[in-house]
Amino acid sequence: MDELQRTGWVSIVGAGPGPVDLMTLRALDRLQAAEVVMYDRLVSPEVLERIPPGTQRVYVGKALGNHAIPQEDIHALLVQHAREGRRVVRLKGGDPYVFGRGGEEVQALQAAGIAFEIVPGVTAANGCSAAAGIPLTHRELSTSCVFLPGHLADAEATHDWRSLARPGQTRVFYMGIQRLPQIAEQLIAHGLSPTTPAAVIRDGTRASQTVQACGLRRLAATAPAYGPQPGLLIIGETVQLSPHFQSA
Repeated sequence: MDELQRTGWVSIVGAGPGPVDLMTLRALDRLQAAEVVMYDRLVSPEVLERIPPGTQRVYVGKALGNHAIPQEDIHALLVQHAREGRRVVRLKGGDPYVFGRGGEEVQALQAAGIAFEIVPGVTAANGCSAAAGIPLTHRELSTSCVFLPGHLADAEATHDWRSLARPGQTRVFYMGIQRLPQIAEQLIAHGLSPTTPAAVIRDGTRASQTVQACGLRRLAATAPAYGPQPGLLIIGETVQLSPHFQSA
């Protein structure tokens, strides 16, 4: 342990989807013991309030088209602080290994010979679906669940849309709101019913949460435009179980 402390240690920590009481006890423990915290855009202010006074804070957040610092520089900073003997927390919204680029950062730490750990967090799919009253699986409606990045709808991206259009599954698109019309178009074109229940959840699990849930084609036509709020798109039969769902 003395050697680990001397050479530094990196904890890649999932902060959960927003509220501090959705953090794990281990995540809170690592945060309060940190000497350096490198944090993302979607980490909530109430979580950041749990960082002890005197701990160095480094903002490394990313938004669409606006990255505070390139990913390669984040890797370099993690390695630098650890080599200087510090206890480093890389704080991410949700879970580090679910569209959080935690895997890339682990590869950089392994290549540099830096000791690290992963502290899992409640990912947006779990937190937001639960807060919106949408089961991700259901014995009678959905026997599988697929997590997908919203940019799959980009013109240059390819995916098995025919497979995604098959019934009996819940599709969760992270950061999918901006490309909702394209996602809906692809799924419907490949056989998914345009009346399939779908939901847009903004600020999920937070006091400011909003949910719009209805048929997919209607949702694509009526959902508000993409904004700075974090958002999740869920498509599948289980959405109809949400109290927010409007069938008409």
